[in-house]
Amino acid sequence: MLFAEDRARVHGYGSSKKRVIRICEAISAMTGREQTLPDHEMVVAKLNRTIIGRANYFCLGPVSEAYRAVEQQARKRLLQWLCAKHKLVWPAAKRFPEVSLHEVLGLVRFTKRTSNLPWATS
Repeated sequence: MLFAEDRARVHGYGSSKKRVIRICEAISAMTGREQTLPDHEMVVAKLNRTIIGRANYFCLGPVSEAYRAVEQQARKRLLQWLCAKHKLVWPAAKRFPEVSLHEVLGLVRFTKRTSNLPWATS
């Protein structure tokens, strides 16, 4: 379930708003507090499969806001999951900076993956 600030972030995406909300809710379900037993490689792999697989619902074109919202939700939920797993106080942005989420842990950057495609205009 998305909180009010998460729903406000995805407001205004037109027909894709429901799809963005569904993807963000799936990300939230995978990174819930009850899911702290798996190691981070498994969680990041599941997140990457979900982000890449579900993003195929969007047409390439002016969807960069939707991609950013999904990536932002994935980063936020992964940070919260890491804090819960390692019993750290939220926020742990200094312990797990955004760069390390992508480069060290391997969280996919969907906006970077699609920006080099010849038909992408996002």
